[in-house]
Parts: sequence; C-alpha cells; structure tokens
Amino acid sequence: MNNEEKKAYNIFEIASNFCIEGNIETIVPHGSGHINDTFYLKNTNVALPGYLLQRINHHVFENVPALMANVQLVTGHLKKKLALVAGSNPDKEVLTIVLAKDGQCFFCDAEGNYWRMYCFLKDTKSYDLVLTEQQAYEGGKAFGKFQLLLADLDAGLIYETIKGFHDITVRLDSLNKIVLADPENRVKDVLPELTFVMERSQEMVTIINLGKEGKLPLRIIHNDTKFNNILLDANDHGQCVIDLDTVMPGYVAYDFGDAIRTIINTASEDEEDLTKIDLSIPLFTAYAQGYFESAGGFLTDTEVKSLSMGVLLIPYMQGVRFLTDYIAGDVYYKTHFAGHNLQRTRAQFQLLRKLEEKYDLLDQVIQNVAETSRQLASETK
Repeated sequence: MNNEEKKAYNIFEIASNFCIEGNIETIVPHGSGHINDTFYLKNTNVALPGYLLQRINHHVFENVPALMANVQLVTGHLKKKLALVAGSNPDKEVLTIVLAKDGQCFFCDAEGNYWRMYCFLKDTKSYDLVLTEQQAYEGGKAFGKFQLLLADLDAGLIYETIKGFHDITVRLDSLNKIVLADPENRVKDVLPELTFVMERSQEMVTIINLGKEGKLPLRIIHNDTKFNNILLDANDHGQCVIDLDTVMPGYVAYDFGDAIRTIINTASEDEEDLTKIDLSIPLFTAYAQGYFESAGGFLTDTEVKSLSMGVLLIPYMQGVRFLTDYIAGDVYYKTHFAGHNLQRTRAQFQLLRKLEEKYDLLDQVIQNVAETSRQLASETK
C-alpha cells in the first residue's frame, strides 16, 4: 500500500515477540526504502547487538512465509559457503535472522502485519549515490560475489516473490492495461513518455527472449542491486549485501544493469532538473572491474554480451514501472509529493537517453574488462 496514514505501531511490544538478547533502549526509523518500514532498535547493553525490525509490506509481497523461506535458504547457503573461505566472517558478511519466539523467522501481529528482525551490523554504512571509484569497485565485487556464491544453489528451490518482476513483457502489459483504464485521468499528461516507451519496446525484449531460447542460463540473482543495498565498512570496503526480498531466479544482466542504473548516474533517481543527469564512465569502469573480479569466472560468453543490454533495459523498465504507478494513482511506491512518480519516470528516461548515446563505449568497457579478467584467471591457474 502507498501513502497510507502512518500507524503508531507498538514497536516495543512487537519486538518482545522475538528472541532478542538484552533490552531495547530506543527506537529510530531507519533507511530510505520505498516498500517496507524499518526501525533500528538500540540495545541497552552496548556489548550486545542492536536489531533491525522491519514491517514487510504484504500488499507487495503477498506470500511472506515463502519470502522468508527464501531469505533463510539464501542466508544459510551464503554463511556455509563463506565459512569455507579463509579470512571470511559469515556473521558480518551475511544478514542474520532473529527468530520469533514461536520458532518462525517472522511474526504476524493481530492486525495481519508481518514483521521480521535482523541483527544490526554496526560500523557499516550505505550510500544512495556512489561518490568514488573505490566505492563503485567494491559494489561490483560485492554483487559479483553474491552471484558467485549462489551459483550452485538450485534456482528451483526459490519462490518467486513477485511474479514477472523483471519480465519486461509483463511490465509493458501492465502499462498498456492501466493506460486503457486511465483511472485518474492522467494519460493525457504523459503522452511523450508513452511514445518514448513504445519506440524502444521491441529491442527491450532481447534478454528475456535469449532466456526463453535457452541461450542465457537462469540463475539466482538479487534483482534489486541499487548501491544502497550494499553495506560498506568504515574503509568503504563492501561487507554485506542486504534487502533480499527479491532474490529470485533471473538473468545476471538484470543485476548488472540495475547496479549501473544507480552507480553511473550523476544525479538522484528522482532528479527534477534533467540537465543534472549524466554518466560517470570512471564509476562504470570501476564497477565492471570489481564485478568481473568476483563473477567473471562463472559467466558464459552470452552472459557477458548481455550485460550491456541490461544497462539499457533496467532504467527503461524502472521508468515503465514508475509511469505505470503514476497513471494508476500512485498505489505502489511511496511518494513524497504530487507527481513524484512522474518525476522519477522522466529522470529514468533521461538516464536511458544518456546511456544510449554512450552505448558503444560502455559495451567496449565491459568487453575489455572481461578479457582482462580472463587473462588474469588463466595466468593464475
């Protein structure tokens, strides 16, 4: 649900249903997510961990028990894999679920709200905007490592938490349906944006068609690789990938493209002044270098070639999603002012225009970094 009146949840009472150590001293709203409500719970005992308590939006994620089964499976697999790597610390590098007192990995309150709790990873930070090449490089390493560690987990074990999440044909169909319905009489205001969408609709189905043809392997991916879904340590080294609600089967180009969408943009996701939106090629290159350092060894040639397609697809798809929600009346994303979703749409489409202008350069960077990664791998064998 979107823009619903904030409810005065009794966080102390809700937290009491989880197996926490110590006692809660203070509660502070946390993070900048569009979907869930998150609270930081400070422990009275500084020697014990604090906690993150989240209300999972069950209007977006309709099967919360299945979603949390995914999170348990993925975090358990990651911890087991990292336990075999010298110098790794699974408890710092992977989210730790705090079980409810009934043994479940979530708690459902009397009003039907679903809650979960994680141990808070102290001395970490996240960024909505990438500021340095080091950060971009670490982001690439983190998401590449995430894909690598999950490469041997059976994708058939993962529940699809949002059907067709990165299926552009599904997103375009949803847009077409809401345009026909036009519930808020807003279509007349977005005709240029609709034209923009239709002009690119055929080329944007390339990745999903390659998948259907069996030319791209289906893997377990994150599906929401915004840079702020990586926690970095005090030295800006990638520590932990977070926000695992959309971990589902998909194609690696989706994760690569979504990460680039936030990393390469010189402005924010909802920038009003479109002239501020430009591309940072150094940040793009640094991310690609980090990504291939972690993931280059398991990618097929077709997957490598698909990455530049993903760089175009994901801003396009995100713009389509924002546009769909605007026409529908702002029912999905949290908005902070009238026209927010339309402003987001225009910012995403402007970013796409910039990416299209530099597509050949970006593709060449990917191919060069991939080749360097292969050469280094062969030299170390």
